Amino acid sequence: MSSLLLQDYSVQLNKYYRLTHLNWELHAGQHWVILGGNGAGKSALAAILCGVGEPISGVIQGLPTKTALVSFEAQAQLIEQERKKDDADIVDVLPEGTPVKDLLTLPDTDAIRLAELIDLFKFQSVLERGFRKLSTGETRKLMLIRALACCPQFLVLDEPFEGLDLDSTRLLADLLHVVAAQTRIVMVLNRVDEIPSFITHLAYMEHGQLLHQVVVQDPVASADLQQLLHLKTTDLKIPQAPREHLPPKLDPSQPLVRLRKARIAYDEKLVFSDLDWTIQAGEHWQVTGPNGSGKTCLLNLITGDHPQSYTNDIFVFGMQRGTGESIWQIKQYIGYVSSNLQWEYRVSITVRNVIISGFYDSIGLYQKYTERERVIAEEWLALLGMHERATEPFNQLSYGDQRLVLIARAMVKHPTLLILDEPCLGLDDLNRQLVLALIEKICAGTETTVLYVNHRAQDNIAGIHQHLALGKH
Repeated sequence: MSSLLLQDYSVQLNKYYRLTHLNWELHAGQHWVILGGNGAGKSALAAILCGVGEPISGVIQGLPTKTALVSFEAQAQLIEQERKKDDADIVDVLPEGTPVKDLLTLPDTDAIRLAELIDLFKFQSVLERGFRKLSTGETRKLMLIRALACCPQFLVLDEPFEGLDLDSTRLLADLLHVVAAQTRIVMVLNRVDEIPSFITHLAYMEHGQLLHQVVVQDPVASADLQQLLHLKTTDLKIPQAPREHLPPKLDPSQPLVRLRKARIAYDEKLVFSDLDWTIQAGEHWQVTGPNGSGKTCLLNLITGDHPQSYTNDIFVFGMQRGTGESIWQIKQYIGYVSSNLQWEYRVSITVRNVIISGFYDSIGLYQKYTERERVIAEEWLALLGMHERATEPFNQLSYGDQRLVLIARAMVKHPTLLILDEPCLGLDDLNRQLVLALIEKICAGTETTVLYVNHRAQDNIAGIHQHLALGKH
């Protein structure tokens, strides 16, 4: 396999973004990981290796003819394509989407390899299911299976482990070790503890520039690079919420949330049943479970966003579900962060206004904000190291920076219940540690109750002592 060369290469990725003066050479037998902070240009560089973008100047040569790319951007494009196919807006019907089996097959798919991967990932049970009924993790597996089934010469993986449960992460890691024997692999990773042992080189990006390239077997250079990713940037001080945005006081003798014999099922598929769960004020919870076990469905029962919310016995914030309460009466007590929210938040507004929209529980901002709200939003941006980006379009931020902004949006009004569905998904080590520290501070020093959903044991947070483990039916 020939070398891949970028020599003083500049490329236009879209109307707003370009990378310039890239110099990089990837030789046969090398496997690389691209590291860097949120917005550094890692995902853009990975896409360039698959021929994405319009060349401006310089040289790029040696691109393999058969490449495969798995990334958040590619996943978002598939989700958008499926949404366009079905614009139905029926409250009690979930649109099916294209059958999974049809999406797995591409023109250059190896049928035998595809069958092996379906069996390996235990994907047989979802082949007939519509794409829009997949969980976030199941969607990620679909992307991985169909990329690997093409038997590419060059495999580019942008955060391949994100969204996968522990068993699936281990399975993929083992599989990539086998694939690496025959296929050149380049990975974008935010977590240095996920770097596979077959990786030979590390690249570090900052502000769109490829600044450092080191050999993994050079312990000094490798340690220095990893230390760079763990630098702290701010002291942790949570901005206060305006009094006018604090919700009405609740009866302290009542739980915040109570579910009795909760059940979610789609036709013949049972997600979970007979679930009894009570969340008391100040009682912080971690929710875990494999992909497809119903974690997001459970959260949507609490928020009222699931079609089966009104067929279950649910008590939330002093109200029995189905007794005439409005969705806004419930949501005034909730701050929420999830991958689905990020997919939905496609309105073209500034970063500052996205944070301010958290005061109004809206996707977008449709009223004039107060000076106090603006100041608090600026304080959050300063806390996140994004003060100078207040007027940038939100949809032009990197995936990780979008997640940080949405976390600030959820926390801005100091909600009674803060629901965090994989809040660190897509974040680099530096921002991940910042987010985890913020959550820990909220648990210890505010009146907000935290409900934290994740797959990773190492992300356990001091102050969260309650655990709900969901199993897969």
